[in-house]
Amino acid sequence: MKLSAMACAGLLAASLSVTATEEKSHGRHYEVTITNITKGQSFTPVLAMSHLPKTTLFTLADPASDELETLAEGGDVGPMVTYLSGFTHSVGDIITTDGLLGPGESVSFEIDTSFVFSRFSMVAMMIPTNDTIVALSNVKFRNFTATYYAHAYDVGTELNDELCASIPGPVCGGEGVGVDGGEGFVHVANGIAGHGDLDSSSYDWRGSVARVVIKRVTD
Repeated sequence: MKLSAMACAGLLAASLSVTATEEKSHGRHYEVTITNITKGQSFTPVLAMSHLPKTTLFTLADPASDELETLAEGGDVGPMVTYLSGFTHSVGDIITTDGLLGPGESVSFEIDTSFVFSRFSMVAMMIPTNDTIVALSNVKFRNFTATYYAHAYDVGTELNDELCASIPGPVCGGEGVGVDGGEGFVHVANGIAGHGDLDSSSYDWRGSVARVVIKRVTD
């Protein structure tokens, strides 16, 4: 199952919070380390979860859910956490982090899973952007250390005007709610064009934007 009718929904090491559900597994424990590998983008609080294989945070080419829109435009993971917490038979552990993860910085946390909740997904807003996320979707927990590279996705809910008035965070300080008129579906992001207030030489990216290392730890 997916987490919405269409699609539901990449920091500082301190202040980790864990939301447990009735189905939370205590069978296996993993350490996850996320590293920002961009030169000019920061990540807002990360939301990570263990879940069933058929559960997805979003689907490419489908419209974004309201919860993903809120996360992608303003960095607020609260509505998504509330929504996911209702799926106790599909979602195991839910982890959120506080603060920003700047270029070259890493954050680590532990997450619980099991044979049932065998997949891992994570998502965070990238700033400064209008509605772009870093995400890693539906990768399998392994018994060995595995390294993945997460990409950037535009959720298609906001016009990419690149104006600071509609972009939150320390670079722009905007409202985090921009002009409607986005593409209408989740797609691979094409970076910063430099046609608004953002300098593409400082904030643009190409290829992967985060390294995610998932390591089994002692039970």
